[in-house]
Amino acid sequence: MKCKVLVALMCSAILQGCAFAPGQHMTPGDVKDDAITDPVNVVQITSATAHQQQVIYSAPPVAPELLAYRPSDYRIGPGDGLIVTVWEHQELNSPAGQEQGNSSSRIVRNDGTLYYPYIESIKAGGKTVEQFRDDLQAALSKYLTVAKVDVNVEGYNSQRVILSGAFRTPGPQPLTNLPLSLVNAVSRAGGEADNANLAGLILRRDGHEYVLDVDTLNRPDSQLGGIYLKDGDQLHLGNNRANTIYVLGEVHSPQAMTYGTSTFNLMQALGNAGGIAQETAAAEAIYVIRSAQTGANQPATVFCLNAKKPTAFLLARQFDLQPYDVVFVGPANITRWNRFISQLLPSATVVGTTAAFRN
Repeated sequence: MKCKVLVALMCSAILQGCAFAPGQHMTPGDVKDDAITDPVNVVQITSATAHQQQVIYSAPPVAPELLAYRPSDYRIGPGDGLIVTVWEHQELNSPAGQEQGNSSSRIVRNDGTLYYPYIESIKAGGKTVEQFRDDLQAALSKYLTVAKVDVNVEGYNSQRVILSGAFRTPGPQPLTNLPLSLVNAVSRAGGEADNANLAGLILRRDGHEYVLDVDTLNRPDSQLGGIYLKDGDQLHLGNNRANTIYVLGEVHSPQAMTYGTSTFNLMQALGNAGGIAQETAAAEAIYVIRSAQTGANQPATVFCLNAKKPTAFLLARQFDLQPYDVVFVGPANITRWNRFISQLLPSATVVGTTAAFRN
């Protein structure tokens, strides 16, 4: 008798299994649950609502003073290595002997001067290469009948910019006789590290900070290509930890993902998570859960996407996400049923074994 009662209870539970199957799922009616005290809006994702949620992003304006700056001719500074060639006077070019090759490279002292035979000390710091060449030639002409001088910078060490943060190769970059643009500096340092926030590049110059969006470089109206760097500039590329999206539920790779671009849409989030699991997901149960903003008089919102037809992913591509959004893909009814059965069968085996033992 007890066995029959247990079997009847099990059958009843099986018939009602879908109603209380384990695992998370959600329907629009769930947001009206009495346990939820804060107001929640439920919004179906359509062309109109997707357009409303699109982030109208405009890049931070480039300050006029950044665009107006143009580097002048390179000026020699302390630490620079100079190659001085005096034609027809090899003893001046390589005092240690011809076998020394480029040992004639001379380092500019901290006070901007350098040593040279006959004239002992000559001022080089603060002068262009052409100015220093003319001064050196004029000074040597007092001791040499014909003094033809050529000067080149072998080591650019006196002027540099510093790159820090989420670059692949942060560190100092020297300024040379070729002007260094912002684009070239970022390209050399590698501005596409996995944790980089390309929309948050900070340029520090002369006590001021300028926020620049490297993600807009490919846009036809971008002005970043017109920015040139000067000695003492600092470039800091922030990380993208603040731009975090959570993708949960019936996707192939549930995860918390970050993005470093100015916008990030629902289609990108689902794609980065490996797409929805076709075998277990309910295509009509794709949700974007967005909490109320702090200090804003707006309730939390749950956006629902019915993606039974593949064309619905066009809407997903138009729907821009915001930091800390939760994307949840619910399970299909059969998935919840299978999960319920997988947990029920071990219990049924135990009940059956116990009943058989008692009989």
